[in-house]
Amino acid sequence: GQIVLQHMKLKSLLYLSCLLASAIGLGSCDKEDQDAIDQQIIEDFINEHQLDADSTASGLYYVIDDPGTSEHPTIDDDVTIDYVGFLTNGDVFDSGVNVTYPLNQLILGWQEGIPIFGKGGSGYLIVPSRLGYGERRVGTIPPNSVLVFEIHLNNFH
Repeated sequence: GQIVLQHMKLKSLLYLSCLLASAIGLGSCDKEDQDAIDQQIIEDFINEHQLDADSTASGLYYVIDDPGTSEHPTIDDDVTIDYVGFLTNGDVFDSGVNVTYPLNQLILGWQEGIPIFGKGGSGYLIVPSRLGYGERRVGTIPPNSVLVFEIHLNNFH
């Protein structure tokens, strides 16, 4: 709705001002600018959906619906999860049921976020673009996208 449109206007304005600045030689927009844009999008998303979210030092946000057991995966584990990935506007870009991945081969937001959950745990990861796909377009995911994942950690080994 309205908030998504405001995000898009803000993001467009910031992006256009970055393009203009680089075109006239005033420098370019760097990762700090994108981090600030992502941070605003994440805060708006959390407020809009009234989420009780925490964050890590890297800027990853997470919501724990069920912490699961005291057993947590490490970066060297294969994790078996159910997940739905969507953009902050609600567009779903991916999902899987009982799929297994080597954690160390996934996006940084998952490498850091999935071990927050214990076995059987579930919740959400809200991933700033630099911990997701950054400036790359991946499938239907636009460049510099904040990603939201609903995750259930079924198992790991």
